[in-house]
Amino acid sequence: MSELQAALLTIGFGVIVAVYAFGWWQQRRYRRKFGAAFRSSHADALYAEKLLAGHPQESGAKPAGQVQQSALAGMVDEAMGGAINTEVEIAEVSVVELSVTNLLDDSCSLLNVRSDFIIELHLAEPSPAAVLDGLWQRKFDFRKPVQVCGLTLATKKWERAIAESQVLYARFRIALQLVDRGGAISEAKLADFRDLVLGVAKHIKADTTVPDVRETYHHAVELDAFCAEVDQMVGVNLVPPGGRLLSGGRIAQVAALPGMTLEADGAFHLLNAQGDSLFSLINQDTKPFQHHTLETFSTAGITLLLDVPRVENPGNQFDQMMHVAHELARELQVNVVDDHRVALSDNSLARIRAQIAEVEAKMLENGIVPGSAQARRLFA
Repeated sequence: MSELQAALLTIGFGVIVAVYAFGWWQQRRYRRKFGAAFRSSHADALYAEKLLAGHPQESGAKPAGQVQQSALAGMVDEAMGGAINTEVEIAEVSVVELSVTNLLDDSCSLLNVRSDFIIELHLAEPSPAAVLDGLWQRKFDFRKPVQVCGLTLATKKWERAIAESQVLYARFRIALQLVDRGGAISEAKLADFRDLVLGVAKHIKADTTVPDVRETYHHAVELDAFCAEVDQMVGVNLVPPGGRLLSGGRIAQVAALPGMTLEADGAFHLLNAQGDSLFSLINQDTKPFQHHTLETFSTAGITLLLDVPRVENPGNQFDQMMHVAHELARELQVNVVDDHRVALSDNSLARIRAQIAEVEAKMLENGIVPGSAQARRLFA
């Protein structure tokens, strides 16, 4: 063996040792960083379904036991001859057996087959999110949110993937939301989305798991019909007697008393600790409030609004909104009335509260918790 060959052999061996050491260090670092936070074992929220026991407006989801998806059972990196070969072992498991410990990003945990058309890509070799180049360019073509979640190579956790990320992923779940307040996704859009993702998968030589477009469309229509049934907003009007006008500056002062703030949508909102709106105060003629015109602005009335599906415990929030309504009425010297300018009686308020309770019960029966992140995305 020549001196050159011996030197090359020594260098090659050193590279292999360095790669192995770096991989070991990375695994140890990630275990220390995430191990404590993800120690408990639960059902995989990413694909978990809730059965809609006997409800006539169910979303058409199949029982979870009937849905099978591929899961990454193991991954071995082996350094041989200066190259790293990655072997991905695929096992068929029930979706309800996947562990939520595999989720790094809450937004990924919201994806499920009731609310999303999810195509899974099993990569031939680990790749960054940039490999989905064709998808990123058309992400906004479908009039519904598109989300990409990736199973990281280093930590084997699911996280939301963005095009600029340099993280290596073993699998992707690419999801198109089926329903929002704009209605259900069309069957044509579902087919376009499927063809786009399959084209990307073919280009990168990835295996795919694809739901049936026609069946998914029927699910979307059923879910949209249910959402339309429970999509209710409760309004309470505050109107001054005798045709008197309310000044914008005074409205802002009084709205600040219970902690309401003027937001970018031109309405005052009472926000919770997470920054979500509990209820809002709008101008009755729909002209938005603006900071720079408040002092010169006037209106014949204002309305408090409760968006029932988007708030937790909507019955309790209605009670809180009515408390604020009476506070504002006292400060502004206005009447609390319905849309016909009739004063709201205790009986009227009881009927409204009963309707809110009915909406809440229907949502819970169908596995959608009012005010949850899932509800907020469906009723956006």
